[in-house]
Amino acid sequence: MSEVVQAAEKLLTRRTGAPVTLADPVDLGGSGLSTVLRVRVAANPFSLPRTLVLKQLPRTRGIGHVDFRGAETDEEVAFLREAVSYQFATALAKDNRPGAELLAYDFETRLLVLSDLGDATPLASLLRSGDADTVGNTLMALAQALGRMHAATVGREEDFAALLRRADIGNCADVMAQQAVQAIRAVPDLLAHDFGLTVPQSVLDRADRAANLFTGGRFRAFSPSELCPDNIVVGDEGVQFLDYEWGGFRDATLDIAYALTSFPACLCTAPLTPDRVRAMADAWRAEVVAMWPQLAFDEVFVTRLLDAQLACVWLSTELYLPEDHARIASVRTHQLSVHRLDALEARWSLLAGFAAATGHDDVAEHANDVLACIRGRREDV
Repeated sequence: MSEVVQAAEKLLTRRTGAPVTLADPVDLGGSGLSTVLRVRVAANPFSLPRTLVLKQLPRTRGIGHVDFRGAETDEEVAFLREAVSYQFATALAKDNRPGAELLAYDFETRLLVLSDLGDATPLASLLRSGDADTVGNTLMALAQALGRMHAATVGREEDFAALLRRADIGNCADVMAQQAVQAIRAVPDLLAHDFGLTVPQSVLDRADRAANLFTGGRFRAFSPSELCPDNIVVGDEGVQFLDYEWGGFRDATLDIAYALTSFPACLCTAPLTPDRVRAMADAWRAEVVAMWPQLAFDEVFVTRLLDAQLACVWLSTELYLPEDHARIASVRTHQLSVHRLDALEARWSLLAGFAAATGHDDVAEHANDVLACIRGRREDV
């Protein structure tokens, strides 16, 4: 911890032109091998906040930085992309800022100095509450926060791209998006191999369209990308997003679909019901419809949302249907984590329910076929 604190003191001293002393570091935990500390500003010559959060990505990760699919990616790109995402988000009006403010950063030491969000409650803890009203209100707040973030960042993709170029990663593709597309396109063969299922052509066509939401789409906005409940907190400022390591622009329907299908890139399972899904979808739409008037039409809204949910559930299936012990171990410590087959069962059930309720019988039948196979395998475990 002392090395991180010393690096932050040097960075802030260089930035302010006067000595800055930090004290009383508290380890807040971090994703992967990152170090996240809360520190008190003991010497405060330029009215810094009384407490700060320091996040450092150590160089020891090397090329072996493991992304959400268990693949190795370049650690420097991961840090730079997070720094750029924080720069972009900090430039937004305070009321629209989706997370902490970036106060200082250093590319050489891979250090971020962030505003302290205080003793906010992890979203995962609230979703584990036995109180139905607390759970329902939390899910609604999440949907609304996503919508506000999307509405505030529509049309600003070039600003984000300019920041990427300044950080010398302008030619670096969005690795998360590329891997998601590859995963989705692998699912038909996976279902055929594991379950002997053939995906109907109409569903294949929809999935092909849905995969493009990661790299294109009509409703593009900023996304932190890693929307696990462990990376989201709720406090005085409302819902706040913590991890921007793979932040970027993609079709915004993916974010709300991600929540509606219970966080498919990890094994967290939220207490979602058909009524809660509908309420969350409507809450998100209310926040963004002024920016995307097409979504006021139910047919357009439902079609795009179903596309995005199919993409999310297929992504989760490619990640967790194979018994990849390393990948599973990387997410088993999450607060809402469950057995991989339980998580997949919940996600396919949500997809089947939404498709049936909206009259998309081909997707509902496909989802129910997969669901039956997952349940059969679950009984054999």
